[in-house]
Amino acid sequence: MTLLKVKQLVEYFDQFEHFSIAVSGGIDSMLLAYIANRFSKAKVKTVHAFSPAVPEAAFERVKQHAQRYNWNLHIINAREFDDPNYINNPVNRCYFCKSNLYSRISEHSEGVVFSGTNLDDLDDYRPGLEAAKEQKVKHPYVEVGIDKASIYAIAKHYGLTQLHALPAQPCLASRVETGIKIDANDLGFINKIEEKTRKILPNLKNVRCRITHQGTFLEIDKLPDNKLFQHLSNDLSGLCEQEGRIFSGIRTYQKGSAFINGVVHA
Repeated sequence: MTLLKVKQLVEYFDQFEHFSIAVSGGIDSMLLAYIANRFSKAKVKTVHAFSPAVPEAAFERVKQHAQRYNWNLHIINAREFDDPNYINNPVNRCYFCKSNLYSRISEHSEGVVFSGTNLDDLDDYRPGLEAAKEQKVKHPYVEVGIDKASIYAIAKHYGLTQLHALPAQPCLASRVETGIKIDANDLGFINKIEEKTRKILPNLKNVRCRITHQGTFLEIDKLPDNKLFQHLSNDLSGLCEQEGRIFSGIRTYQKGSAFINGVVHA
């Protein structure tokens, strides 16, 4: 089944003479770029938007894979921080982010733009999909019926161990509670907290530093034992204090807890 899905994906790619792939650094778009560049006859351009909302590790991952597999990589600035609608962080912030992203990619591209959206994404609240529709972005995984589990299976089949080990990694802005303005310093702080946490607890699947109206929370899959919990809590409390922030504690990961009004995301 895995190889059949890859065959269908390549057949889909080969309908086009040239196309661009929006690559965030997560497994979905990275695998799409890997398959397209390795197997498709089309002329492929890989485009990554560098932004304060993108973790530095994701940016480095894109550059490393592009060099290793000889991708035609273009790095752009999506300029979402120039858009006050994005900065104000409404419930549909992703719409404005993706509108800016796809518009900028189109400026640097010939032919159609592809995203790494998969079948599972269609069941979630994703206003970015509306932006993609408006910008005529296509979703190859959706077109050939590939879900998240299949993406991980394909990555494993081709020995892409770094990608196969990646948990879901939504953008850093998704950690900021709706209504709190998006600020580059906040996003850098979020990344610092999450990197610190992963060094102390490297086996965690989900790590989210949430900037909320009640202060800064860390959310993780499972709370550690008392000694490690206290060590982590003290370290994060100190980092918050250094930057004049309120550390409100560690709690169990909840999808969508940075959003209000019942919206579930990230």
